[in-house]
Amino acid sequence: MTTTTLAPAARPRLPHLVRALAATHFVGRAGGVVRSFLVLYLTQAQHLSPATAGSVVAAVGLGDIGSQLLGGWLGDRIGRRNTMLAGFVGGAVALTALGSADSLPGIWVAAVAAGLTLELFRPAGSAAVADLPPEQRIRAFGVLYWAANLGFSVATVLAGVLAKHGYGILFWINVSASLAAALIVWLRVPETRPTGSVRPRQALLPAVRRDRLMLAMLALHVGYFTVFLQTFTTLPLLMTAAGLGPGTYGVVLALNGIAVVALQPWAVRLLAGRNGAAVSAVSMLLVGLGAALGAVSQGTAGFAVSVLVWTLGQIGIAVRFGDTFADLAPAELRGGYLGLASTTWSIGAVLGPLAGTALLEAAGATVLGAVCAIAGIVFFAAQRALAPALRRRH
Repeated sequence: MTTTTLAPAARPRLPHLVRALAATHFVGRAGGVVRSFLVLYLTQAQHLSPATAGSVVAAVGLGDIGSQLLGGWLGDRIGRRNTMLAGFVGGAVALTALGSADSLPGIWVAAVAAGLTLELFRPAGSAAVADLPPEQRIRAFGVLYWAANLGFSVATVLAGVLAKHGYGILFWINVSASLAAALIVWLRVPETRPTGSVRPRQALLPAVRRDRLMLAMLALHVGYFTVFLQTFTTLPLLMTAAGLGPGTYGVVLALNGIAVVALQPWAVRLLAGRNGAAVSAVSMLLVGLGAALGAVSQGTAGFAVSVLVWTLGQIGIAVRFGDTFADLAPAELRGGYLGLASTTWSIGAVLGPLAGTALLEAAGATVLGAVCAIAGIVFFAAQRALAPALRRRH
């Protein structure tokens, strides 16, 4: 008598689409070297005042907000693939204009255009993943997030080295990366928009206004990202006040990139089968507590621990963010819904620095820490309260 031992079934491979999208995310982020050094380029090469340079950076941010909405809207109308192509090619053109503009009006126009085009691919790519079968979405979104963070880690190192040789090379690398990403989309990314949805059967904004659960989730994530952005705005100020220099801040912040790249694949496997609302609730709590810990820390070790705590929360949100909003969206409005979801990050990126720095200046680090901790607890409770409605929608 013989017995046969059956090996455990291997997880099915993700479609070629996901690998192609991951490649575009990596290339786009790894070559995205201009934005981190834009203020220095404007003040040192263009000789603008810090305030004027700040207004140009803010113009890019305003373009970002518009790009999330436009990218989602276009993805539902002209298709995911065409929208990504328009974004990458348009971004290359806008960056070329920004790097060659020699008048302030020209710089501002190019800055808005860069913000409006460079992020068009994000909601369209998310919509393409949302078009996959539900059982593949979490892993697929996790792969895209991991590839983007790996690319961002490469970009931070690459930009710091190359900026020593002049800012012009940063613009050309960024332009080349955008065109390379467009080529990947052209050659490897098929159209995924649901068949027959040449025009959506309903308009986006009226549908969202009627969708109270979507509105609640959008508001919750704007609040979450406002707190999360303290890690990149008030944290360096807090470390400076504690007597730590920019080099130490860079080393501490590098822990975030290392942890994301190392832990993200493991987190996808661990969290994919768990309740999404519970994962998001705990993750938001961790970000609030991590930001609070950073506000009351005094030494390098304390700041490092705070970064690791909020990074765990960041990873948890990233694992379930796209899948959660994809479940909320009608099939014909996936692009628009995911574009609105992405906008919560852009709005938080505007509100976070304004609210955090104002609170730090007016009330001090202890009050800032308390507000972050309380916010984390409120977000946890709100996400848990929404859990039954999210389960019914799923």
